[in-house]
Amino acid sequence: MKRFLVIFFAILTVVNAIPMAVSAEEAAKKQAAAAEQASQVKEAEHSGSSQEGSHHSSENLGTALSLWWVIPFAGILLSIALFPLLAPHFWHHHYPKVSAFWALVMAIPFVAVYRGVAIHEIAHIYIIDYIPFIILLWSLFTVAGGIYIKGTLKGSPLVNTVILIIGTALASWIGTTGASMLLIRPILRSNSWRTHKVHTIIFFIFLVSNIGGSLTPLGDPPLFLGFLHGVPFFWTMHILPHMLFVSAILLVVYFLIDSFYYKKEDKSLMVTGEKEPLKIEGGHNFLFLGGVIGGVLLSGLVKIGEVNIFGIHQSIENFIKDAILILMGILSLKTTSDIIRKGNDFSWAPIKEVAYLFAGIFMTIIPALAILKAGENGALAVLIKSTEKPAHYYWATGILSSFLDNAPTYLTFFNSALGKFYPGMTEAEAVSKLIVEKVDYLAAISAGAVFMGANTYIGNAPNFMVKSIAEESGVKMPSFFGYMFKYSIPILVICFILVTLVFFR
Repeated sequence: MKRFLVIFFAILTVVNAIPMAVSAEEAAKKQAAAAEQASQVKEAEHSGSSQEGSHHSSENLGTALSLWWVIPFAGILLSIALFPLLAPHFWHHHYPKVSAFWALVMAIPFVAVYRGVAIHEIAHIYIIDYIPFIILLWSLFTVAGGIYIKGTLKGSPLVNTVILIIGTALASWIGTTGASMLLIRPILRSNSWRTHKVHTIIFFIFLVSNIGGSLTPLGDPPLFLGFLHGVPFFWTMHILPHMLFVSAILLVVYFLIDSFYYKKEDKSLMVTGEKEPLKIEGGHNFLFLGGVIGGVLLSGLVKIGEVNIFGIHQSIENFIKDAILILMGILSLKTTSDIIRKGNDFSWAPIKEVAYLFAGIFMTIIPALAILKAGENGALAVLIKSTEKPAHYYWATGILSSFLDNAPTYLTFFNSALGKFYPGMTEAEAVSKLIVEKVDYLAAISAGAVFMGANTYIGNAPNFMVKSIAEESGVKMPSFFGYMFKYSIPILVICFILVTLVFFR
């Protein structure tokens, strides 16, 4: 088996790398822009060019790249979707290697052909996007894992619905990861006596792990990435009506479903002993959550200056923000007893999985982002031209967010909109115009990325974590396709169609 996999991966490397190199060479011959951008980036690396110059070279890169370069991106996403189904044992033990494999399949020929510009783009996406993204996710995961909610909760439809409402409200302020990790175990404990509880976990994923995080950059990684690229912190409040509309529908549907199943439960199984009052242990971690929020707000409201790292201009306030987030996580680890974390069944496995997989995703998405940023001058001109209305952006972003992770998908269509409406502008200039002149478009991209990340297990990072914790607690969760065909398609898709008719016609 191992020999087969080695041969398989070797063949894929050759199949993918050679056509990409060939197509790149052809593009360089046919398009003067390719040669021009290579020279520009080379100069930028040696002379410390401005951010504007880097943006321009990226635009030129996008015009030269063919769709061959997107194959590794598709490969890693298909691996995430299919390996857990077809080869679960292999995936469990080797998913970091699979992620690294696809990253190298893209990076090696990319650097070999485009040299300076390739190195610049790789450094840019990891310094500007990946590292801050993982730091935020890690800090929220760590701090929330130190808060233990004890007490007797009756798993009734009313109690469960209230927990979902609280989680949905919290998600935008402590992150979908933070809210999910904070409340998934209490809701599992309150329903431990029930036979029918899978639907509760599913709606938890819908609302707490996804839709609830749509109002601030703290809520969901794609919105945080938008914030890093210049979208104001509170701009996402524009989709409050959309979020309330979907949440209200889902909560009503959930209450009706849970009431139906609750009538079938054997009430004798319910814990009838002395009730333990609700109590929060590790409550000091809420101070650290406040520190995380403060750090993110600081980076958006305070302008100190910039530093140049490998030709990449990064603001000093973002470094301060990252330092604060890391400090909050470390303080949480140092000040929270192991008993509390054991009570929460705290484990590093979920965050490690996200970090490994996203490291590969962010590497392989570079060509796709460059092509889309080139707008109608790139290899995806047909897609750019056909994506005209806000509804198109909503569904295009949403459908891809269902099967890809929603953070890079958001970046993809965010850049697509910038390339379409403001080609040739610097990112800062284009974003400042987009948030004013094309409000419905950015709202559609934001809502699509956050909402439809709930359509599959792979649509958003907390989905994985919630599913894993539920299964560890003995809940038999549906398969990848069972989740889709039994729950997300008949319930969520109908809601999203209604959103389109009401907000994005």
